[in-house]
Amino acid sequence: MISAARLTRRFGARLAVDAMTFDVARGEIVALLGPNGAGKTTTMRMLAGLIEPTSGSVTIDGVPLTRATGNAVRRRIGFLTEAPGLWDRLTVRENLRVYAGIYALGQPDRAIDRALDIFSLGDRSATRAAELSKGMRQKVALVRALLHDPAVLLLDEPTSGLDPEVTRSVRQLLEERREAGCAILVSTHNLDEAERLADRVAVLQTRLLALDPPATLRGRLTRGRVVVRIDGDLKSYLAVARSFDEQAVIEGTTIVVSLPQAERDTPEVVRALVNAGARIVEVRSEMPDLEDVYLRLVRDDGGRPEAPR
Repeated sequence: MISAARLTRRFGARLAVDAMTFDVARGEIVALLGPNGAGKTTTMRMLAGLIEPTSGSVTIDGVPLTRATGNAVRRRIGFLTEAPGLWDRLTVRENLRVYAGIYALGQPDRAIDRALDIFSLGDRSATRAAELSKGMRQKVALVRALLHDPAVLLLDEPTSGLDPEVTRSVRQLLEERREAGCAILVSTHNLDEAERLADRVAVLQTRLLALDPPATLRGRLTRGRVVVRIDGDLKSYLAVARSFDEQAVIEGTTIVVSLPQAERDTPEVVRALVNAGARIVEVRSEMPDLEDVYLRLVRDDGGRPEAPR
């Protein structure tokens, strides 16, 4: 549904996106993660046909995106920019009517009413955009992206400015769209959102650093920790722990062992310590989360990631 092949964009001497290649299948959600300046928004804008790549190609729903096909392809896309981009002097309904005209919808008012119902915005349809809160403007922008029932959704920070309840509603909406066969690409700084929502996560730092399901990323790129609390002299058992991990350390009243398969190997570590005479008080496995993966990837690539939200 969404295909990028060696997608590259330069702004003068600055390389913003470097030979990006990936696909988003029908019925799949892919999240784009990366620090500011990583190329997320530029990638989104190229996929939406708003800016041309310096080189490389984009295909949407089987149709190559070119100058000749641009208008037709854009009608297949629902695009949410990071800034809602509403006309302040127009009402909510008037804003949506403009886009209904762009999409050449046959029954625009019916489509608008259906879209407004997504977030129960019917009572705000006559309100001017300038009078809306940030969260309400974001809701209207999301409704606008869904107005023409697109096969492809490109969403740049879709939950920005939304409270937790509405964020949950957006997540449910995207899951429903996925079940309906929509291909969805979401740019986000919210690591928890990416882990909960996405089938695969793409980590960007100008180029594509990784593209995998969250669980695969965690397992492939980081090691889990086994933390064992022992009643007694920890130094007596450190050698046993280091037979599993040469870098095992004492932290307070615990021995910490790093393992590539922590959940699988924890019983073996515990058995060895017990056989050595250790009186074990507590054992816990600490598996890496997506934040660990994200930070390691961008740091290994020389980036300076902002603190994820």
